[in-house]
Amino acid sequence: MSEHDPVTFAVSFRSGDLAALDERLLRALDGAWERVRLLAREDLACRPGCTPCCIGPFPITLLDAWRLARGLRELAARTPERARAILARARESWLRMEPDFPGDRARGLLGEDEGERERFLERHAALPCPVLDPETGRCDLYAWRPVSCRTYGPPVRFGATRLPPCPLCFQRAPRERIEACRIEPDPEDLEGKILERLRAKHAEEGETVIACALSRAGLGGHGSPGKRRRARRVEP
Repeated sequence: MSEHDPVTFAVSFRSGDLAALDERLLRALDGAWERVRLLAREDLACRPGCTPCCIGPFPITLLDAWRLARGLRELAARTPERARAILARARESWLRMEPDFPGDRARGLLGEDEGERERFLERHAALPCPVLDPETGRCDLYAWRPVSCRTYGPPVRFGATRLPPCPLCFQRAPRERIEACRIEPDPEDLEGKILERLRAKHAEEGETVIACALSRAGLGGHGSPGKRRRARRVEP
């Protein structure tokens, strides 16, 4: 795979720098989550085994894709059988999604047409995330999960955008209670600044889906073929 493949493009960015920036972002997100967890308490339904938000694909950034690929390789070094199982599920999901992927299939980037995106996501809404362990109901790459996963559950605000809580959370809470628990997980827009630096270096931007990102990531020297394999192209 080319070092400039958009899904893994950050390999040529100094990995220590990118990891440090990403860790700063994750600390901010996890700190916001911890604050709302203490405040919301029983109003949050989020717990291991609660998986409705893990069903169906959704867009992720190229930073998310890089983080997931990094997590898969680290998992492969410790528990190769779990990493191989994730990779197998990702490739199976991508083979199902690729024929009607709305964008650049060769590079794994979603197109800009919102209608096509929505129809694609709806068609595959029953597919579980390949990182979800079907036996335990837990995320096998939890420490490396995308920003969307880290911020879903409570009511959140990203700049001027206000998003409602998960339908399973705050079910009996009055509006005042919900608003009191609203968080702004990335007030400095650290994610945007990191993505901008990556765009400036690689002239690449866009979004993909988890199945595509992981099916292209491979396991390096940890149980995968010596050459990383792309998911088989299925022509329409």
